[in-house]
Amino acid sequence: MSQFSLHQPFPPAGDQPKAIAALTSGLKNGLINQTLLGVTGSGKTFTMANVIQNVGRPTLVIAHNKTLAAQLASEFRQFFPKNAVHYFVSYYDYYQPEAYIPTSDTYIEKDSSINDEIDRLRNAATQALMTRSDVIIVASVSCIYGLGSPDIYRTSAVPIMVGERIGRSLLIKRLTDILYERNDIDLARGRFRVKGDAIELYPAYDQATYRIRFFGDTIESIEALDPRSGKVIDRLDQFEIFPARHYIADQNSADILKLIEADMKKEVADFEKSGRLIEAQRLRERTTFDIEMIRETGLCNGIENYSRYFDRRAPGSPPSVLLDYFPKDYLLFIDESHMTVPQIRGMYNGDKARKD
Repeated sequence: MSQFSLHQPFPPAGDQPKAIAALTSGLKNGLINQTLLGVTGSGKTFTMANVIQNVGRPTLVIAHNKTLAAQLASEFRQFFPKNAVHYFVSYYDYYQPEAYIPTSDTYIEKDSSINDEIDRLRNAATQALMTRSDVIIVASVSCIYGLGSPDIYRTSAVPIMVGERIGRSLLIKRLTDILYERNDIDLARGRFRVKGDAIELYPAYDQATYRIRFFGDTIESIEALDPRSGKVIDRLDQFEIFPARHYIADQNSADILKLIEADMKKEVADFEKSGRLIEAQRLRERTTFDIEMIRETGLCNGIENYSRYFDRRAPGSPPSVLLDYFPKDYLLFIDESHMTVPQIRGMYNGDKARKD
């Protein structure tokens, strides 16, 4: 029986029943690629929804721009009101990559502005993939960009339950380990605060805050609260807290930092040997600073640049992306494929060329 519950205000009509049956049959018979053709307004999204209902697998839908992805996500939420439908696009409102102009010895730092709500939606998408199987993610081509290891993200989660003996100070340490920031005055997304015998947490992926009360070293209650009014909206027996960010350093990172430092020394020596002393100095200063930040806080600005080390991947191997958060048998729809496939190819090759 399918785990998806499709809300159908009207039954399939015209060529839709035939298309739904053919696509469903192809998937169940192991076809890797199928193409659905249809003019504008012929109900392709409705057909896709019926196929998802029939097959019952976690699904990724890729669109070629944010506006189309938002429209599709809205439609899928109407078709699947009881299931987890999420929206995953680039969270940058503004992005200026770092650059260096040798003629004037000008170094331009990387600068960006992150949209907080889109960041929450991205975190909500990955959290849903870790906790549910009735998930539909509607994404832009940003889903092919590095996101941090799903294995570290999964194993870093902190499960808690009523009656568990954990101790308030230990839970505080675990929250800081997964990059939640303590702020006892301003409780915002990705932060927690301590009030007497309670910890109040605002998860990076949720629209509710949570109050965890202790009696001694035992968790006495877990309450979900409305962040605006502070009213209790639910009481939970157990709760799993996922990291505040997708990029999180491996807790056993001492050997990783040594490897980063060794590679840095090798590159610095190559720069010095070729007389590029400014580049050598910049590389040494920046990498040494990043290593110290990771060692002390578990995070640094631009930690994604070190993802290969933390994922323990070979040089030249691709980073983990949203696709790696899905199970192996997930379903993929590429919407407007005549536009989206060339964009995926262009974005991938452009990113790889820049990194090479």
